[in-house]
Amino acid sequence: MNAVPNPRSIYQPEQAGLYFPQPPQFATAAQERLHRKQRLAAVCRVFAKLRYEYGFAGHVTVRDPEHQDLYWTNPFAMDFGRVRVSDLLLVDHDGQVVEGKWAVNRAGFVLHAAIHRANPHVVASCHAHTTNGMAWAALGRKLDPITQTAASFYGDHALITEEAGAVVVERSAGQSVAAAFGHNKIAIHQNHGLFSAGRESVDEAAWWFIAAERACEIQLKAEATGQPLKLIPPEAAAHSSRHLGTPFIAWLHFQPIYDAICRSDPDLFD
Repeated sequence: MNAVPNPRSIYQPEQAGLYFPQPPQFATAAQERLHRKQRLAAVCRVFAKLRYEYGFAGHVTVRDPEHQDLYWTNPFAMDFGRVRVSDLLLVDHDGQVVEGKWAVNRAGFVLHAAIHRANPHVVASCHAHTTNGMAWAALGRKLDPITQTAASFYGDHALITEEAGAVVVERSAGQSVAAAFGHNKIAIHQNHGLFSAGRESVDEAAWWFIAAERACEIQLKAEATGQPLKLIPPEAAAHSSRHLGTPFIAWLHFQPIYDAICRSDPDLFD
């Protein structure tokens, strides 16, 4: 596993000899599989610390690097804060557990399997019933470009009204939600909550979810003041999205979070 150069970002140093994180490259599918599973378990731990859990609701998935029709996910009704690499389930698009001992979340299977099936470019996806995400979803609106965080989703997030507020357990319903998701970074499912997608890594999907939850919180607070919002002009919002809304930048944002959870929760690798 070796780090390889990534397309330049505005944060990449021009000075030679400085360490700058880069996504790893893998010699085998087995190496990449272990890496993806470690990152998925870490995301579960991070979401627990951020208090994203709501009972048994919430799922993180990542596509298997070798078997593209299979994906890894967290066990149903297991506390996010105790998920280990060895606990993860390998599930097919029919909701059958191929590897693992716990049950899989039926609603999670329907939506996530549909997202992965309809969007082959999606490597990973996150969903949780977060306070700010659910509150914003209840308004049935897209986010406005009022901060750099929100601007990173400018022109690249969807509002899904299909099956709004319903518990999605039928495949046909999951397919309509997945189709509406499209090639967007995040989707606001009306009266439900947030979904995120990573095109290159589960790190990316996790960061887009964290950033979307923060953007929802900020807009709710800004609108609560009763003052009119000052929107970032379209050309500036598009500029921010081009520079801050890339898979690499999302991956980069997640690295200090991953570093912290590795030090605080080393048992996640068991």
